[in-house]
Amino acid sequence: MTHVQRAATLAAVASALVVSLAWADIAAPRRAALSNLLVQDCGSCHGLTMRGGLGPALTPEALAGKPPVMLRDVILHGRPGTPMPPWQPFLTVEEAEWLVQVLINGLVP
Repeated sequence: MTHVQRAATLAAVASALVVSLAWADIAAPRRAALSNLLVQDCGSCHGLTMRGGLGPALTPEALAGKPPVMLRDVILHGRPGTPMPPWQPFLTVEEAEWLVQVLINGLVP
């Protein structure tokens, strides 16, 4: 394994660890509200089954290989020049990380 490959692997593991730590910090009622947001708000552009629509698919297959921290940042800050809005006014960093974990694991309700 080259130095670059090791660094990439370490970055991926660190990103996954950061995202997984958020899972335990969110109370059940808020997780329910976030699940609803994921289906209703995210689903309005990404499709109710997250297979794509106006926005790209958010299935585990579509997200494979994408750093969780990058996905979190897209949720929080949006994508300028696209319909993807910033959700930072409504979500904490931990909540965005929780949403990323749900999407990566295919746990969309």
